[in-house]
Amino acid sequence: MSNPSSSTPGWWRRSGIDLRLILMCVLLVVMAVVFSVMSGGVFLSPENLYNVAQQTAVVGIVSTVMVLIIVARHIDLSVGSVMGFVGVLIAYLQYTSGWSWPTACLAGLAVALLVSIYQGWLTAVLGVPSFVVTLGGLMSFRGAAFLVADGKTQPVNDEFFQRLGGGYDGGIGVTASWVLAALVAVVLFVRMVQKRRARQRYDMPTEALWLDVLITAVPVAVVFGFAWVMNSYQISSKNEPQGIPIPVLIWAVVAIVLSFIVHRTRFGRYVFAMGGNPDAAALVGIPVKRVTLMLFALLAVLVTIAAIVSIARLNAGTNSLGTGMELYVIAAAVIGGTALAGGSGSIFGSVLGALIMQSLDSGMLLLDVPIGKRMVIIGQVLIVAVVFDVLYRRKFGEN
Repeated sequence: MSNPSSSTPGWWRRSGIDLRLILMCVLLVVMAVVFSVMSGGVFLSPENLYNVAQQTAVVGIVSTVMVLIIVARHIDLSVGSVMGFVGVLIAYLQYTSGWSWPTACLAGLAVALLVSIYQGWLTAVLGVPSFVVTLGGLMSFRGAAFLVADGKTQPVNDEFFQRLGGGYDGGIGVTASWVLAALVAVVLFVRMVQKRRARQRYDMPTEALWLDVLITAVPVAVVFGFAWVMNSYQISSKNEPQGIPIPVLIWAVVAIVLSFIVHRTRFGRYVFAMGGNPDAAALVGIPVKRVTLMLFALLAVLVTIAAIVSIARLNAGTNSLGTGMELYVIAAAVIGGTALAGGSGSIFGSVLGALIMQSLDSGMLLLDVPIGKRMVIIGQVLIVAVVFDVLYRRKFGEN
C-alpha cells in the first residue's frame, strides 16, 4: 500500500515487487548465515528452524493486525497483557473449572472482544489517544492475568488442543506437507496466469512470460524449501518427521485472510484511507468511529488465536504469558514497512518482520548473549528500522 516513485522502472512497479521487502529478505538470509557460522551450524539445523517457525507464529499472528492498527494511526501497547489475561482465563476454565477447550476458547474470545471494544470505544468515540488507553491496559490486564488464577500456573491436558501449539504431535507430517506445498505452487501459478490475462483483456502492458514465471518461481521455491526443512526434522522417539507445524499453518491462514481484507474489501480500503487522512476520510462519508471499533474487534480475535496457540505450545497458562510481546509485535510491523505516521503498511512485510525479530532473538540465545544485551540490541533494531523507514520514504518519495 505504497506509491513507488516515478523513477522506479515500469516493469518493477507492474510486477508488484517491493524493494523494501527484497532488502528485508536479503537481511534475513544474511542473519541466518551469520548466526549459523557463529553457532557452528546449529542455527540452520532443521530442529532449530522448526522451533523458530513455531515461536514466530504467535508474534506473527498479532503483528498482521497490528499493521492495520498502526496504518489507521493508532497503537496498542496492551496486546501482550491482554493475550496473557485471555490465555490464563482459557487455561483456568479448562483445568480448574472443567470446561471443554472449545467452550473455554469461546469464553476467552468473548472477554477479549469486551476488552478491545472498551479500549476502542474510548479511542473512537471519546477521542482518548490509543497510546494512553492501551498503556493503561498494559498494566491493568497484566494484573487481571494474575487475578484470574491467583498467580498459579494452569496446565492444559487436552491432546488435540496441545497440537494447536505444535510440539510433539503438532506437525502435519511429510505427505501432507508436500501436498500443501504443491497446492500453494499451483495457486501461485494460476494467479500469475489470471493476472496476465486480466492485463491483456484491458490492453495493459504485460511483462515477458519468462519474467512472470521467474517472479512466481521464487516464492514457490521458498515454500518447497520450507517444506523440505520441516520434513527433515524428526524427534528421536517418533517414526517419521514432523512436517510443517500447525501454528505456522494458523499464521499463514491469518496472513492470507488479512491480506484479502486489505486488498479486496471496503473495510480494508477504509482503514488505509483513515490512515492517509482521517479528516478527509470522515468528510467523504467513511464511518471512522465504526471502522475503528471493528478494527479493535479484529485485534481481539487475533489476540485470542495467539493466546490459544501460545498456551497450547507451553501446555499451560501463566500470568507472565505475553510479557514484552508488544515490543516484538510493533517492531515486526515497523520492520515490515508499516509507517508509524499511518497510511502505509504491508501484511507480508509483517511476516518478514516477525521472522527477522524471532531469528535475531533465537540467534542471540544460541550464542548465549545475556538478557540485558539482548534487550539493548532488540531495542536498537527497532530504532534502526524506523530510521531506515524515514530515509527510504524520503529517498523514493513514498507517503
